[in-house]
Amino acid sequence: MPATPAITLSSLDYERLTALLETCAHDHPVAGRLEAELDRAEVVEPQAMPAGVVTMNSTARILLDGGEKLLTLVYPRDADSEQGRISVLAPIGAALLGLSAGQTIQWPTPSGSAQLTVLEIAYQPEAAGEFHR
Repeated sequence: MPATPAITLSSLDYERLTALLETCAHDHPVAGRLEAELDRAEVVEPQAMPAGVVTMNSTARILLDGGEKLLTLVYPRDADSEQGRISVLAPIGAALLGLSAGQTIQWPTPSGSAQLTVLEIAYQPEAAGEFHR
């Protein structure tokens, strides 16, 4: 298994996701992995977020087990698989958080494991000047 890539989070996303995890059931299948990602992340102010990083409400073109997808990373209440809006509490959503364009991560899924590569960031709120969304 390849080394886990470094990830970057905005302080706003970090605070909101920490609060979200406090409301999750202790046995939620992804909450523990998401918490581990928050713990290992480099946290920066929203204005300092590099444009090529997946933040909350970002849209990324990814390669997932050989197929391309366009996904927007959202909070659970906004998830809609038909619209490509994936929850940060879904396995692939948690894997996407904080990755930069060009990075690859191997991530556990209910069916085993998935390899995910971020090809490009099509939209990032911070790059669009939306620092308090």
